[in-house]
Amino acid sequence: MNYLDWSIIILFLGTMTAIGMYFSRKNKNIHDYFLGGRSMPEWMVALSVVGASISAGTFIGAPQLAFDSNLTYLLLSVGAILGGLMAAIIFMPSLYKADTITIYGYLGKRFGQGAVTASSIVFMLGVLLMAGSRLFIAAIAVSVMLYNDILLPNLVISIVILGIITTIYTMKGGIKGLIVIDAIQSLIVIVTGIVCIYFILKAIPAPVSEIANALKNAPEGNKLLLFDTGLSLKQPYNLVGALIACTIFKFAQFGTDQEFVQRSLTCRSVAKASRSLIFSQLISLPVVLIFMIIGFLLYIFYACPGLMGTAVPSEVLNDSRQVFPQYMFNHLPSGLLGLLMVGLLSAALGSFNSAINAMTSSFVSDILIPLKNRKKKKSEQHSGGEMKQSKLMVVVMGALLTVFAVIAAFMQEAGGQTLVDFALGVMSFSYAGLLGVFLCAIFTRRGNVKTVVAALITGIIVVFAQQPFIMPLWSPWVFGQEIELAWPWWVVVGGMVSFAVCCIGKKKLSD
Repeated sequence: MNYLDWSIIILFLGTMTAIGMYFSRKNKNIHDYFLGGRSMPEWMVALSVVGASISAGTFIGAPQLAFDSNLTYLLLSVGAILGGLMAAIIFMPSLYKADTITIYGYLGKRFGQGAVTASSIVFMLGVLLMAGSRLFIAAIAVSVMLYNDILLPNLVISIVILGIITTIYTMKGGIKGLIVIDAIQSLIVIVTGIVCIYFILKAIPAPVSEIANALKNAPEGNKLLLFDTGLSLKQPYNLVGALIACTIFKFAQFGTDQEFVQRSLTCRSVAKASRSLIFSQLISLPVVLIFMIIGFLLYIFYACPGLMGTAVPSEVLNDSRQVFPQYMFNHLPSGLLGLLMVGLLSAALGSFNSAINAMTSSFVSDILIPLKNRKKKKSEQHSGGEMKQSKLMVVVMGALLTVFAVIAAFMQEAGGQTLVDFALGVMSFSYAGLLGVFLCAIFTRRGNVKTVVAALITGIIVVFAQQPFIMPLWSPWVFGQEIELAWPWWVVVGGMVSFAVCCIGKKKLSD
């Protein structure tokens, strides 16, 4: 990278920070800081949710998955649309009308304050794993940029750099600033992806029809396969996995995850909030396709040297995790490389900053304020003191997430999963229990604080029991044979068990 590339990156980071500082002046209380005064336009919120959804897992992970596999991963986006539609219909009206700073406030009205505290803690633990994995994935490209490798020590340094940058401008602007920033970043990601496809196609002097034929007849199998009609529960992206398990997984994400729901709750009405969620997933599908196309073209470029007149790359690809970053830094012209790095940073920072803000809103609203202000009037709970505490907690949460990103780097290295599967799978630990609790709250009159806590703990235990290194140890004793479940099914199984546990409790007469 030369001075032009660095100048583009510095200009981008400076602009994002300036936007955050501008919106910091518009936050009068924590309701503004975390909910934007419910004044955000739905189209901007939709783009913002896209930014949180695609993350670096899409920018770096989708090309890797396409390079190693086929198009079946795209069905996850179809499941996301169906799951988003379900969440908009089932969850959004209740969560919006509860008029609480976080969605877990709704559980407080239904079960009591203990349910709010327990749910927020489980959510924050899940985000530590989830956002940590996203930051780690983004650090892969930064490590290639700075050190031309992805060795663990260099990955750790890259993670810390990204963590510091994101925390600074997240602290300044609150949710208004983040939505504006993420909407801009989503557009940057889309544009940079399309531009990159153009330049890779230029490096492959063959008609698109010949490229498609080569992908269809690849030695590893048809890479353009979209519909895997198999019924195996080990495969995450076959039809049964994508249209059932992935739909339920996304239903849980868009209905119980403060990081995603918080953005929609900034809209002016429940109808606008619901539409923003659905539109975001309709936009995300072609975005995912863009980065999968990049992965397919890089397969032709790296795995088929000399095919159809392509030049043999001068460098060797040792790890498919770095296939896209390696291409960027070795084959893109100056200026365009800086633009692509801005796209990567947009994908990475857009998901990481939303995680910081969501964790902070949950901790401050659901845990800190109730502890400190139980005897205060509601008007006193939204004072300037809470604003200062909220900004301080942004720094604390940013530091925690950075630490967990380092842990995620070691976990993924040991587990050997693809980047996408790793980033998605870790979310299940919090989603399973939360899904069961929210479904109990909305559809039944059962449950109390004790069974909410039991359901949340049960969800974590059930998901842990389904891990690939755990399930073979006990499944033969229960089913008579060794069983393995792909990651989308973890929430399905864990959510059902947690729902049953939560419904065991009777509602208190005083509720």
